[in-house]
Amino acid sequence: MPRPKKATDEEVFAAVHRAMTRVGAGELTLAHIADEAGVTPGALVQRFGSKRELMLRLYQGMADWTTGMFAQLRAANRSPLAALRAYADCIAQMGEGPGGLAHHLGYLQIDLSDPAFHRHVKAQAQMTRRGIRELLDAAVAAGELRSSTDTASLARTVEAIVGGSLFAWAFYREGRTTDWVRQDLEAVVQPYLVRAAGRRRTKARAGR
Repeated sequence: MPRPKKATDEEVFAAVHRAMTRVGAGELTLAHIADEAGVTPGALVQRFGSKRELMLRLYQGMADWTTGMFAQLRAANRSPLAALRAYADCIAQMGEGPGGLAHHLGYLQIDLSDPAFHRHVKAQAQMTRRGIRELLDAAVAAGELRSSTDTASLARTVEAIVGGSLFAWAFYREGRTTDWVRQDLEAVVQPYLVRAAGRRRTKARAGR
């Protein structure tokens, strides 16, 4: 009789992510995760103790995962602003899939109400804002954004608008989430673009 399959921690965490996209927070069980990972629920209990402990182990790595995500986006895009747009696309995709944003909101409720989970979510948020600011700093250095841009303030605005835009889309549900979020991101960044500043100077000279 073949021995049960063993899965690495990374494979189990990936299985948790997949299960969370198709099962709401109130319904998710170790059986769902085990099914995704190709192992038995008992094997997960033996390794992690409980669903809560497994989820907390997953959340412990979220800050590092976020840092790695921004590094990958930067490596895949020659333009820092293109990497920022790719980040917005990643967030927008949370509204897609079988459960869509509703599932994510269910897990967010746990993240905000449980101090142990919130500690990790806060760390991830801090890494997210840092990653956004680093992209904006790189965009200034590359001449894509004006040198006078307050990147710390703009990073906070971008962070808020990307998340807020996704929630707004959930109300209206008009078009694709990526198009909706991208439009709001462009509206926020546009005044800081070097070419936008050049157009304003041209119009000012023409009006003299």
